[in-house]
Amino acid sequence: MKRAISTERLEPLIFRIRGHRVVFDADLARLYRIDTKRFNQAFKRNRHRFPEDFAFRLTAKEVEALRSQFVTSNRQASDFLGTMWSQFVTTSQRRHSHLPWVFTEHGALMAANVLRSERAVQMSIFVIRAFVRLREHVAANAAILKRLAEIDRTLLQHDAALRDVYRKLQPLLAPPSEAPKRRIGF
Repeated sequence: MKRAISTERLEPLIFRIRGHRVVFDADLARLYRIDTKRFNQAFKRNRHRFPEDFAFRLTAKEVEALRSQFVTSNRQASDFLGTMWSQFVTTSQRRHSHLPWVFTEHGALMAANVLRSERAVQMSIFVIRAFVRLREHVAANAAILKRLAEIDRTLLQHDAALRDVYRKLQPLLAPPSEAPKRRIGF
């Protein structure tokens, strides 16, 4: 690659939709340095290579939900997806006449095979590394959450043991009761 691209630049472009980590068609096209229209034409010519778990089209509700998330998020539109932002805006204005396609890790790799350019091959490696890195982050987070659950369980056990010790010590810590005074007189 002439210009090195860090995977940190791609990770914000990977979203979780329908239980899959996906990249939008416009983002892949921009990575491969071709028009989204040309990218989608190549994809549609080779649609038989992309089963549902490689690529799928978003529904109008999903597009609307994503659009509202991006409008209300703290990120600016320019930080989001560049041309993808305009695709969301114009899609909503045209009543979803063009619903975007999203590609899973395997779909992004297959797209590079369909495009057959040197840039596509380089970018497919880049995309795969970004997906792998995200998987590693998820695995690390899962390990941390598991360890925190163990610590929490241990703390609860210690808390119960301390409460038991406190209950047993409480009678010993109470001030001694006063001895009854002897009455003087009859």
